[in-house]
Amino acid sequence: MRDGQPGRVTKVVIVGGGTAGWMTAAALSRLVPSGVSVTLVESEKIGTVGVGEATIPSLLDFNRMLGIDEDAFVRATGATFKLGIEFRDWTRPGDSYLHPFGTHGRDVDGVSFHQLWLRQAALGNPDPGPIGDYCLSAVAARRGRFTRPSANPQSVLSSLFYAFHFDAALYARFLRDLSERSGVVRIEGRVVAVDQDAETGFIEAVRLEDDRRVDGELFVDCSGFRSLLLGEALDVPFTSWKHWLPCDRAWAVQSAREGILTPYTRATADTAGWRWRIPLQHRVGNGYVYSSAHIDDDDARQALLAGLEGQALGEPRQLHFEAGRRDRLWDRNCVAIGLSGGFLEPLESTSIHLIQSGIARLMSLFPDLGFSLTEIDEYNRVMLREYDQVRDFIILHYHANKRSGSQFWDQCRTMSIPASLSAKLALWLGKARVFREQGELFTPDGWIAVLLGQGVRPTSIDPLAATLPPGESARFMAHVRDMIDKTATAMPTHEAFIAEHCASMMGQPV
Repeated sequence: MRDGQPGRVTKVVIVGGGTAGWMTAAALSRLVPSGVSVTLVESEKIGTVGVGEATIPSLLDFNRMLGIDEDAFVRATGATFKLGIEFRDWTRPGDSYLHPFGTHGRDVDGVSFHQLWLRQAALGNPDPGPIGDYCLSAVAARRGRFTRPSANPQSVLSSLFYAFHFDAALYARFLRDLSERSGVVRIEGRVVAVDQDAETGFIEAVRLEDDRRVDGELFVDCSGFRSLLLGEALDVPFTSWKHWLPCDRAWAVQSAREGILTPYTRATADTAGWRWRIPLQHRVGNGYVYSSAHIDDDDARQALLAGLEGQALGEPRQLHFEAGRRDRLWDRNCVAIGLSGGFLEPLESTSIHLIQSGIARLMSLFPDLGFSLTEIDEYNRVMLREYDQVRDFIILHYHANKRSGSQFWDQCRTMSIPASLSAKLALWLGKARVFREQGELFTPDGWIAVLLGQGVRPTSIDPLAATLPPGESARFMAHVRDMIDKTATAMPTHEAFIAEHCASMMGQPV
């Protein structure tokens, strides 16, 4: 039994490169000076999924933890800044809303700002305007403006939150350089077999096609959808969420950059799914995520190409997937990071965050050779909960649609939903209450933006909101909106900020 063995883990083997592998390697490289060897095995012959080009603000913490200079990172990856996601046609064709990073307004005497907005919207005099007018990230995004936030909590600019769009392959290369400089060893080769202990099933080594053997003590599975270690070797079951998230394919293609650099991702609802648009300095990433049960592959491909704003830079490539996750993400001496552990479509740009989250929790529960089941169970409990919470937020977008005349969208709107999401919706529909559960990624402001953006209105509001004088509330809201408007107006354009601070050599339009 491994539980009885003392000693430190000194040999870590990562199987697979790409974003997940090299993010893991970069983080674990910090352990190298303490006597832990980190080896990454990857094959140039095996491509990566590479559509995770949009992120959320948590990536800033990861880059800072690694000591990465942000301007250097932006230049190296052709990155742009991201203030949120624009959703087009999700309620009805022609409608749009923004899910911005950051907060709406400011709470008053324990009453959430959105409660004040809802009351004022019901009164209608004066009209409070869209709730996005009270979020600096939303206003700046709509105007194509960007600057870095202020560290002064008294400044309106401190409420600005941002993330990035970048070339995922270039980010992996950037992290590979950092990792190898820190002592990570890369081995080129394709894994064809896994050696396991005959009694315990613990992984002892992976074998490459030229019969080389790479042995280790802790193995990190970053092999993507193949899940070579956790899924194939250790046979951890996969739980499908296809009944809630029926999209199972995507076409992806790059296009020439045209027009200004918008500081937000775009997700446009289509016949049987949705299309993404991710602007980089040197090109634009595009894709169509769709349900193969509701649209033909060729029709989906044509819909993607027809929606491009610039010339396609190559032929679209197709991806096959299934929404869901493994029943455990850590089993024995193997941890799955990224697609090898689970997949959720990139609607809210969460794939890279889930990689980062898995890495952070692995570092906080880094094992010894005893591989404590208590610690493994805790890792799985927390990570599985996070996958489930992200799943619910993505399901919300589909379930709350108001499109008509489409079998796909009708199915999504009328389907049964997880009990955990039903409970959140019941709280919202009653008195517009949103609570952030322990460890939950998405803030109440994120839920509020999507719920209101898709027209899900509560039947009532928090009774405490009625205790605030309406005139004072209206004046307070007008002041907040005015300050945000002035702050956004004073910001440079997104394009001007990049040109001054972090323009890439690739940054000229093609």
